[in-house]
Amino acid sequence: MNDKRFMTAKEAAEALAISIPTLYAYVSRGLVRSEPGTGKSRARRYHGEDVNALLARKEQRRNPAKVAETALHFGQPVLESAITLIENGRLYYRGHDVISLPTQHSFEAVASLIWQSEFGNDDLFTTPLPDPLWQQIQRIAPFLRDLSPVEAFQVVLPLVAAYDLAAYDLRKTAVIQTGVRLIKLLTTVITGQQTTANIAQTLQQAWVPHDEQAAALINMALIYCADHELNVSAFTARTVASAEATPYSAVIAGLAALRGRLHGGATEQVDAFFNEVRQPKNARQAVANRLKRGERIPGFGHPLYPDGDPRGRALLDAVTAVYPKSEAVEMVVEVETAVAGTIGYQPNIDTALTTLVRAAQLPPGAPLTLFALGRTVGWIGQTLEQYRNNQLIRPRAKYVGDRPISSS
Repeated sequence: MNDKRFMTAKEAAEALAISIPTLYAYVSRGLVRSEPGTGKSRARRYHGEDVNALLARKEQRRNPAKVAETALHFGQPVLESAITLIENGRLYYRGHDVISLPTQHSFEAVASLIWQSEFGNDDLFTTPLPDPLWQQIQRIAPFLRDLSPVEAFQVVLPLVAAYDLAAYDLRKTAVIQTGVRLIKLLTTVITGQQTTANIAQTLQQAWVPHDEQAAALINMALIYCADHELNVSAFTARTVASAEATPYSAVIAGLAALRGRLHGGATEQVDAFFNEVRQPKNARQAVANRLKRGERIPGFGHPLYPDGDPRGRALLDAVTAVYPKSEAVEMVVEVETAVAGTIGYQPNIDTALTTLVRAAQLPPGAPLTLFALGRTVGWIGQTLEQYRNNQLIRPRAKYVGDRPISSS
C-alpha cells in the first residue's frame, strides 16, 4: 500500500503489477480515477486511493484471512455507515463538506444532520433536563470538584442513567431524545447549570464570558469533532450498541476509549509538548530534541490525511484570525514550520484544539472536553445505525496459542 494521494502512470502500473495499457483500461472502466497533472508536462496523475483499493481487492481474493486481520488497523472497511466519508483528503457528514459547516450551522443543527439526515434548528435542544436528572447532578456535584470535566462525565453518566428509564427505549425517535438529554447532561456537568441556550454560547459564557468571539470557535471545534468514521471510540460505542445496550452505555464505553493516549487523550500530549516549547523562539530546538531522541511530535500527521488533516488546518486558521497576536498562535506557527521542514507533517485536530484553548484562555483540559462533547453526537449517530442494523458485532479470533494436548 502507498500513502501518496496521486501517482504517475509508471508508479500506479508498478504498484498493481500491470502494464501501462492495462492501467489505461482500468481508467476507462472507472476502476482508477485520473486527472491532468499540475506540472509543466501536464502528464496525467492517478488517484493513490483507487490503486490501494484495487490492491486490497486482489489481496482479499488471494489471502482473505490476512485482509480480515489487517482491516482493524486503518485497513479495509468492516462496517457500512452512511454518516461520515473520508475521501481525497476531505471529510463529509452525510455528503456535506464538514469544513464549511460551522459558517452556516450550529453544533445542534449538525447533530440533527448526523442523527436524522437533515439539518434541524436548535429547538430540539431547548427543553431543559428532566427534574430527576437535574436533581441527581446536583447531588453528585460536590464530589466532582477535583475532577476534570471528562472524568466527571465518567462518574455522572452511570449514576444518572439509573434515573433515565426512557433510555431503554431503542426506537429511533426515542434514541434521538436520549441523545439530546445526554448532550445537555454533559453540557450541564461542564457549566454547573441548566440552560436552554445554544451550546457553544453556553460554554463561552461559562468559560470566557467577556470574549464573545470564542463562541464561534467553540462551535467550529464541536462540529469538527462530531464524528470521524470508525475510530476506536466509535467502533467501541457501536459494538456496545450492537448488544442492545442503551445509548448511555454506548457513550460511557466511547468515553473510556476516547481517553486513551492514542485517541482523544493525544490532546494532553500536545499540551505537554507546548509546555516543553514554552516560547515561540524555542520551537525549532524543541522539535529537534524530540526527533533526536526518536520521539514523535504529538499533534502532527494523520494516517487518513497524507496531505494534512483539514479539520486541524481550518480550525487553526480560524483561531489565528481571531487571536493573531496570541503567544499560543505564534508558538504553533513556529512549531508547524519546524515540523514541516523536518518530517513534513501537518497539524491535526489535536494541535488545533490545544491552540484554541490556549489562545482563548479556556480552562485546562478543555481540548479533551470539547472533543468528548462533540464526539458524543457521533457516538449517538453510530448507535442509531447499529440499532437499525440489528446485528451483534462478534468477530472471531485467530488462535495462535498451543494446540490442545492429546490425552493418549
